Amino acid sequence: MLEKLGEVLRKTTDKIANAIFLDKNLVDMIIRDLQRVLIEADINISLVKELSDKIKKEAFDERIKGIDKKEHIIKLLHDELIKILGEYTPLKLQKTQNRIMFLGLYGAGKTTTVSKIGNYFAKRGNKVALIGLDVHRPAASEQLKQLADKNKITCFINEKEKKAEKIWEKYEKELQEYNLIIIDTAGRHALDKELIDEIKNLNSLIKPTETILVMPADIGQAAKKQAQDFQNAVQITGVIITRMDSTAKGGGVLTACAETKAPVYFIGTGEKVNDLEEFNPSSFLSRLLGMGDLQTLIEKIRSVTDEGKQEKLQKSLEEGNISLEDVIEQVKNMGQLGGFDKIKSMIPGLGSAKIPEGILENQQTKIAKWEHILKSMTPEEKADPELLKKQTSRIARIANGAGVHTSDIRSLLKQYDLLNGMFKSGAGFDPSQGISQKQMQKLAKKFGKKMRF
Repeated sequence: MLEKLGEVLRKTTDKIANAIFLDKNLVDMIIRDLQRVLIEADINISLVKELSDKIKKEAFDERIKGIDKKEHIIKLLHDELIKILGEYTPLKLQKTQNRIMFLGLYGAGKTTTVSKIGNYFAKRGNKVALIGLDVHRPAASEQLKQLADKNKITCFINEKEKKAEKIWEKYEKELQEYNLIIIDTAGRHALDKELIDEIKNLNSLIKPTETILVMPADIGQAAKKQAQDFQNAVQITGVIITRMDSTAKGGGVLTACAETKAPVYFIGTGEKVNDLEEFNPSSFLSRLLGMGDLQTLIEKIRSVTDEGKQEKLQKSLEEGNISLEDVIEQVKNMGQLGGFDKIKSMIPGLGSAKIPEGILENQQTKIAKWEHILKSMTPEEKADPELLKKQTSRIARIANGAGVHTSDIRSLLKQYDLLNGMFKSGAGFDPSQGISQKQMQKLAKKFGKKMRF
C-alpha cells in the first residue's frame, strides 16, 4: 500500500535526523524528493506546495537551533501529513438500532464492502443483517446472498421484486430484532437524477443512522468531485475506500476526502472478507514511516478469531498448556489475516524487512496435512505433544497412519514450540484482546529464525 511513498518518507526522515546540520542543498533535495513522491501518490499539487513551503520556512527559521531544529522539522512533516490525510473519525454504533445505507457508483466494490462491514461488526458481538436493495444490477442480490452465507451473516433479498422500497417494507418487521442493518443500494455509471431520486426516497423511508459512500482508490483526485456531489445530493456521513492494495495513487482519494470534510471510516485492502481496516491517519502514517501499527493488527486478529475457540485457548493457557489443535487454529487465523505481506508493516521493525515471499500464503496444503496427522493421534497425544518427543516411535506410527512424512509431524511440533513459547513468555496474554506489543515484538524477532512454513 503506497509502498514507494513510505520508502521515500522513511529516507527523508533519516536524512534529516542524520544530518550534521541542515544546509540549503539538503533541504532542497529533501523537498524535491517529497514533492515527486507525493505527486506520484496523486496528492493535490496545492497541498504539496503548501507542505514544501512550510518545511523550507521552518528549516531556515533562526529561532530554532541545533538538534531541536531537526526534530522540529520531522515533527512538522509528520503533523502536516496527518493534516493532509484528515482527522480520525471512527464509525461508532448507537445503542439503539443502527441502519447503515451504502451508496456508490458501478465498480466501486459496494456489495463486497457491505459483506465486509457486516462481518467486521458481527465479529464484535453485534446482531447483523444485510438487505439487498439493488434492483438494477443483474445478480446483485444473489452476490450479496452468497457473500452473506459464506460468512454466516443473515441476509434478506427478493430477486423478483423490482421496487427497492417494497423489498424494505416486506422485511422491515423482521429486521427489528437486529441491532445493525446494512443496506446495499443500487449504483449507476454516474450520479444522475434517477439515482439521486431513488436514494432520496430510500433515505426518507429507511431513515439511516449512517449514509456511507464507497469509492475505489484508483479514481484519485476525481474522488473530491464525487464526494461533493453525493454530499450535496444526500448528505453522506462517511466514506469507505476500496482497492487500496492495488494502486499507488491512494493518496489522491484520501486527501480528496479530507478536503471535502467527508471522514474516511475504513479502507479495503484486498478481496477477502477480512481485508478491511479502520482508517486512522496517525496509524496509517506510522506504517508508511516503518514504525508499525499494532492496534490495527490487533483489530485484524479480532476479526478472524472465533470467540468460542478463543475462550477455549484462554482456558488452556490458564491451565499452563496448549494443544496441537490450538496450534492449527492459530495458524489458520494468521492465514486469514491476508498474508504476511499485509501484516508485516504493522509490526514495528518489520515494515522494510526482507521476508521471503509467500511465508503465510501457501498454508492450505500444510494445514491439511496437519489435520490428517491429528486424526491419527490419540487424545493424549493431541493434548500433550511432549509425548511425541519422548517416544519417537509414536511419530513413526502417526506418519504411517496419516500417510505423511515424519518431517511433517516435526514441522507441526516446531509450530507448537514457537506458539507455546510465545504465550508463556508474555505476561497476562488474553487471546480475546489480541497479541500484546511485547509478544508481537518477540514474534517479529523470531520470524527469520524459527518460523518455517
